[in-house]
Amino acid sequence: MYSSISKIIGKIPSTENLPIHYDLLVPVTTAGTVLPVILFLHGFKGFKDWGAFPDVYEEFARSGFAVVAFNMSLNGVGEGMFEFDEPELFRRQTLSQDLKDVGSVISAIKDKSLSSDKVILDTDRVGILGHSRGGHTAVTAAAEYSEIQCLVTWAAVADYNARWSDEMKKDWQTKGFTEIKNSRTGEILPLDKITFDDGIEHADQLMAIKRVQEIYIPSMFIAGKDDEAVPVSETEKLYRTSPAYDKEIRLIDNAGHTFQVSHPFEDDDFPPEFAEVLDLTEGWFLEHLK
Repeated sequence: MYSSISKIIGKIPSTENLPIHYDLLVPVTTAGTVLPVILFLHGFKGFKDWGAFPDVYEEFARSGFAVVAFNMSLNGVGEGMFEFDEPELFRRQTLSQDLKDVGSVISAIKDKSLSSDKVILDTDRVGILGHSRGGHTAVTAAAEYSEIQCLVTWAAVADYNARWSDEMKKDWQTKGFTEIKNSRTGEILPLDKITFDDGIEHADQLMAIKRVQEIYIPSMFIAGKDDEAVPVSETEKLYRTSPAYDKEIRLIDNAGHTFQVSHPFEDDDFPPEFAEVLDLTEGWFLEHLK
């Protein structure tokens, strides 16, 4: 374990030339040390600074990883980092663009436009971790980008096309948009039909349940048994469908969708359910990526 870490805040352009805001956390160690990389993907209505996520990045960095956490370019959270102050982007977010954003981050690490002057990021040892929708994208990214060598999902969606309700589909057909309520803030965020169309038109590339069949890298699937947002059966489906030789599923007792963490997170200690998830995840990356 490293006692101190360094954090770099920056942004790189998406394929649309929109900013992808990122945090890069690395341990303070001997200059030139080569470190494996963990990419962290937030979920729908999520962002890299949500809840206890920043504490997770610090924990991984102390364990000897370079951690890159970033906001998807269309997630609707702008320069303020904590508010959905760019609803015009949120409303047209697509799984296609999320997947491209992961590719942009990997490319930026490879060409060193996303880098640290203190350590070297090893692009041959890249792990990916995603929560909820981010878990869905983590699966598709692991199939899409050969640099990714290890996968962990938290409360992942298996098939995003199956998430949309009949009411939402009707809205899209009649109005061209539906409305999403952010339960944390109460704000109403429009979501355009392109979100739905993109998943349908590119299902073979974008649906996790399809792409997981291509992934043979070490894969761990974690979910809370009491998940109120994404049924635990989704994680079970991904696990069963995965052809990986090294794969595990862990279902956490008494844990909901965010493993008993909320935003803002101001406690001194993690809830035991979240601490268990963190231990499992860290152990998986230490075993398969270090």
